[in-house]
Amino acid sequence: MRLAIVGCGYLGAVHAAAMASLGHEVVGIDVDRAKVESLSQGRAPFHEPGFPELLAQVQGDGRLRFTTELAAAREAELSFVCVGTPQAPDSQAADLSFVDAALGGLLDLLVDPADRTVVVGKSTVPVGTAAVWAERFAALPGAVDLVWNPEFLREGFAVQDTLSPDRIVYGLPPGESGRRAASALDEVYADLLAAGVPKIETDLATAELVKVAANAFLATKISFINAMAEVCEAAGGDIYELAQAIGLDPRIGRRFLRPGVGFGGGCLPKDIRAFAARARELGAGEAVEFLGAVDRTNLRARRRMADLVTRAVAGKAEAGLEGYRVAVLGAAFKPDSDDMRDSPALAVARELARRGAEVVVYDPAAGPMVRQLAPELQVAQSLSQAATGAGALVVLTEWDEFVQLDPDAVAGLVARRLVVDGRGALDPGRWTAAGWDFHRLGAPSPLAAKAVD
Repeated sequence: MRLAIVGCGYLGAVHAAAMASLGHEVVGIDVDRAKVESLSQGRAPFHEPGFPELLAQVQGDGRLRFTTELAAAREAELSFVCVGTPQAPDSQAADLSFVDAALGGLLDLLVDPADRTVVVGKSTVPVGTAAVWAERFAALPGAVDLVWNPEFLREGFAVQDTLSPDRIVYGLPPGESGRRAASALDEVYADLLAAGVPKIETDLATAELVKVAANAFLATKISFINAMAEVCEAAGGDIYELAQAIGLDPRIGRRFLRPGVGFGGGCLPKDIRAFAARARELGAGEAVEFLGAVDRTNLRARRRMADLVTRAVAGKAEAGLEGYRVAVLGAAFKPDSDDMRDSPALAVARELARRGAEVVVYDPAAGPMVRQLAPELQVAQSLSQAATGAGALVVLTEWDEFVQLDPDAVAGLVARRLVVDGRGALDPGRWTAAGWDFHRLGAPSPLAAKAVD
């Protein structure tokens, strides 16, 4: 089928390449000329495993091109809107200016009575957005149907999640319009559906809510285990044993039960705030008041991590860190990504620098962004460079390079064998056996180094 992808950021670019790999003829459209030029030359403008190879493959086959001209969507059978919905600058609500611009542009473009096309929203929007735009498209002289098909991508797994998703959700208008749109989407996703991917057909409002409800649940689970870590510290319990015990209950599960610096990125923080803001507008704010506590707990985890590092290095949380060199391993909000949006790792690194530490950051992908966003921090080119002379190693993003790090190999570089695990990702026995003092949130006391010959 002929597809247009409007918005070629993280979501749109991956979706465009994935759809082309399924055999569709795809044009990616974006107002950012530099981004379009980069993608046209086969250069990914962000770090995502597997995406550069997929991009090269489909461009080599001639099934994918990029342009800045929205008019290119004129010949598409379906146009997917994949633009961002950041938090508004003056409130916790979502900023819909990019969505409105994209949909408004398509509305102005599709004015021929002969038009037969489907506009597919994939952006995360407040519930009710699709219904407003569906009415506008329904008023056009042609047959232009608006549907909502939310995305569920995980950064670091975006290609996999697009081509082998857990589920596909269609938010459809009633009547013939919805039937036409569902048939068109079935053709787009034919290979995925044939492979057994579950499909859920629902109304527009439910499809919008599915995405924000999923993110709200994940955020709540992460903040819950961090809250329990605080209680464990106060009571002398062990959060890791607690998490293991409750995670074995199949009703709860073990995923996302790892305490640490909390969540960040371009989705969960702004999505739970926008969800709560929209619920208040609808008169249902009391139902999601708990999301405010989730948000506060998440932000508090960053301060608690900075306090933990300060206590480990200087003896007490209230101490200054002047004269201490701290190696921060990780800056992106999660591994296998260079996304720095609302990164808890960067927030903690900056707080340590504010407290006086000489902070040296190493991240396998996000180093250039650190230089732009936090010029007060030093950026190392390698892990060994960051570790050399450091009085503490602080792991804040669980890249495989850090999780698999040999504590004996790095011991000769540091000034002091002190490690703080901000992600619950390291093996404490392995590090203490190598003579390191090991610290992490939710433990009743730091694990002291074992005697090393």
